Amino acid sequence: MAEDLMSKKIASLAKKFKLDLKNPDLFRNAFVHRSYLNENPKFDLENNERLEFLGDAVLELAATKYLYNKYKMPEGELTTLRSAIVRGKNLSETGKDLGIEDCIYLSYGEKHGSEKAKSLIIANCVEAIIGAIYLDLGFEEAEKFILKNILSSINKIINEKSYIDSKSEFQEKIQEKLKLTPNYKVLKESGPDHNKEFTSGVFVKNQLIAEGKGSSKSIAEDHAARVALTHIDEIA
Repeated sequence: MAEDLMSKKIASLAKKFKLDLKNPDLFRNAFVHRSYLNENPKFDLENNERLEFLGDAVLELAATKYLYNKYKMPEGELTTLRSAIVRGKNLSETGKDLGIEDCIYLSYGEKHGSEKAKSLIIANCVEAIIGAIYLDLGFEEAEKFILKNILSSINKIINEKSYIDSKSEFQEKIQEKLKLTPNYKVLKESGPDHNKEFTSGVFVKNQLIAEGKGSSKSIAEDHAARVALTHIDEIA
């Protein structure tokens, strides 16, 4: 009964996305996380990892084509912007907005796992959906889905400058201003191993300039650099 309900939810999503599917099971396959098969080994579909692999490549091509045609930026900036579009955080937010989270076949453990783990599962599912659309309906339909649901966030990413590597930008400005290179230290770790939070500080001349938090050291460092950039004029 639960599987029938999930199938109906996924069929409703296909209608919401205006997909005239030739192979509904292929689309349904995009929602099967490997953990579900551990608890349901006789399930009629394989996990979605192969579709995710394919969808990742289709997404990158569609995003590259769109950015090349729309923006007259140097290669490095286009690459950075594309990375921001296809990264897990953006795909996870897209998946949540589209209602994908409630349609993923998951084990009991994964359903009650950390938010970080669930966000990654949602992002991977979005890529698998793109792979399924590509196989079933071709690149043009997959591209339409990407343009409408993923590349629609491009203006927000550009306006917020979230595609810019904050650490590189801060280092460049400090080197230009003081001829020094900033360094980063972990100030604190908290939480269990599967869901840690790091607090990192960015230092210039052994002076703490700003702190940042994140689920990994690199995210915390990027956050610290972003905070430091907001008061760079005060650093001497």
